[in-house]
Amino acid sequence: MACSPRLHKLQPRTWAWTLCLIIALTSPAFAQPLAGAAADDEVIRSLCRKVGRKLNSVSYSECLRAGLKPTGAVSVKGGPIVARDFLPPSGVTPRARVLLIGGIHGDEFSSVSVVFKWIAKLAKNRSNEFHFRIAPLVNPDGLLRKRSQRMNANGVDLNRNFPCPEWFRSTQDYWVRRTSRNPRRYPGPAPLSEPESRWLVNEIFSFDPQVIISVHAPFSVVDFDGPNQPPDRLGSLYLKLLGTYPGSLGRYAGTRLSTPVLTIEFKSAGIMPSAAEQRNIWRDLIHWLGKYTEEAQITAASAAVEEDEEAVEIGGGGG
Repeated sequence: MACSPRLHKLQPRTWAWTLCLIIALTSPAFAQPLAGAAADDEVIRSLCRKVGRKLNSVSYSECLRAGLKPTGAVSVKGGPIVARDFLPPSGVTPRARVLLIGGIHGDEFSSVSVVFKWIAKLAKNRSNEFHFRIAPLVNPDGLLRKRSQRMNANGVDLNRNFPCPEWFRSTQDYWVRRTSRNPRRYPGPAPLSEPESRWLVNEIFSFDPQVIISVHAPFSVVDFDGPNQPPDRLGSLYLKLLGTYPGSLGRYAGTRLSTPVLTIEFKSAGIMPSAAEQRNIWRDLIHWLGKYTEEAQITAASAAVEEDEEAVEIGGGGG
């Protein structure tokens, strides 16, 4: 697998940082050959039966209609991590690659359910301008256990398990000193110790998204980490920068990789936003993506011009 161009910009600070990336990009979980179509279909049917029993807002048939496919990666307990790509109409170049994920915390039901609704909306939309890769349930073990939990099956908060400089010191300091060893915030024994977080890092480097959208609940805000301008609001959710935590996706991708991470925090983890609110958030999100990618292209073009001018000045115009 070819590495993203961003990999060459990282300038790792420690051997552990480099090791984390090697683990994520070479883990056997991502090298499994795809099973046959019939086997893949049964994997999806089995997952949809479980999702339909757990979530009142996503039926078995709706889950099947989402058209999800196994990615080849599995959770701690062997649950499939599934995804679907949406591309613009044939002949149309995508304006950007967008990675949209839900359910990284298994007890945030709305973060899974609404992503399924947005998948259905994209499936009907013939004017999509972006290349979306959507994974509605990154933490299947957390959601599908009898009593759903934030963490994965190993009791690890996946959103504290991503690499960061001085990971062991900073995550332990945060977990011990700031959370008093709250088990819901346990970062794990090492960065990328969990197959689910390794899968997500692998996707970041293989898909190379220009934007990552992570759906959560229940803070009722829009959060943002990374370069350029976030939206002021999405639907009734207003921008409020919450800051990043050691081992979080925002600190890893948004701060370290300079890949913007837009976090949507619904008002309730257990109660769906209204259909109108879902539509409003999606409408504002698409509008912001268009504006954001246009500004990013202008910024990149300006930077290229400045580099060319600098090269001319350095080279001189001697004849």
